[in-house]
Amino acid sequence: MNYRILLVEDEEHLRDTIKLNLELEGYTVIATGDGLDALNTIREGRFNLVILDIMIPTMNGLDVCERIRLENRDTPILVLSAKNSSEDRVKGLKLGANDYLTKPFNLEELLLRVGILVKSGLKGTEKEKDLYRYRFGDNEVDFSTYTVTNSKGSFQITKRETMLLKLLIEKKDQVVSREQILEKVWGYDVFPSTRTIDNFILAFRKYFEQDPKNPKHLHSVRGVGYKFTD
Repeated sequence: MNYRILLVEDEEHLRDTIKLNLELEGYTVIATGDGLDALNTIREGRFNLVILDIMIPTMNGLDVCERIRLENRDTPILVLSAKNSSEDRVKGLKLGANDYLTKPFNLEELLLRVGILVKSGLKGTEKEKDLYRYRFGDNEVDFSTYTVTNSKGSFQITKRETMLLKLLIEKKDQVVSREQILEKVWGYDVFPSTRTIDNFILAFRKYFEQDPKNPKHLHSVRGVGYKFTD
């Protein structure tokens, strides 16, 4: 099988070195040094692994990691970073990275971790599939198929709705500002009006709430944004 890796590293010499060694191991490598370009590339093709530097131009690696995870839970992500504090590692892993390797690193160790992550991404156990599902109230959401099942029946929501719902659930019990939602769900290049978000939330209440006028799960925080609770 031809495994594909997206390598995101803005230091040209290091990028070329990693790319060459991965290709010698038999991987197909697409390389870039730009955050937005990386995000567009992963949307256009299927990859078995993303190797992601943090300090990259146009969009930093942690933001890229978070955006990938809102749209795609399958592809493993290995973060490369010169930041080696436990706080930085925890932040990267919380945003969806599968592994975190600090610079400078041993090339053999990198290749070993790459092999492990590529293999782990091919597994499809019931436990792993369960990570795609979320239950609250009488609702069950399957993020892999964009399907909602509840007392109103079974129906599909759009990819954008899925991304917004996933963001609110991942920030459960926290207020998420409209600005954060626009940035994380719509991206840096597209900024709809905040009224668009309001309309999405109104739709969510019709989908998920027993009484949309008295929501239990999707709350408005006046002048700030929204909060999801179980």
